[in-house]
Amino acid sequence: VQLQASGGGLVQAGGSLRLSCVGSGRSFSSYGMAWFRQAPGKEREFVAAISRSGGVTDSADSVKGRFTISRPNGKKNTVYLQMNSLKVEDTATYFCAARFARTSYGRSVNPDEHDYWGQGTLVTVSS
Repeated sequence: VQLQASGGGLVQAGGSLRLSCVGSGRSFSSYGMAWFRQAPGKEREFVAAISRSGGVTDSADSVKGRFTISRPNGKKNTVYLQMNSLKVEDTATYFCAARFARTSYGRSVNPDEHDYWGQGTLVTVSS
């Protein structure tokens, strides 16, 4: 079972990036998905989460209005993070994660509650 994150890179402040995470090895249709990030010297922090149905989302206050998490109806093994108006402080390695959800709205902001993790993709925002 694997989660493969991609889409990171170097971008100027104010720019945009879209991160992708694709799961393989099993179906993730019963899993809520989330993005976390970790900057150098800091703890891993929650960014955004989406329910297994895709109908319910959560996001950290620091990214509200700028980042959008989504998962296509026909591709439950895929989750995106659209990042707009990027700031220097968004620089971090971004990780996708999956958590088994017993309900259609199930998702979590707690990294310890996730069952699978991707390898991370680096986002660097320059001033």
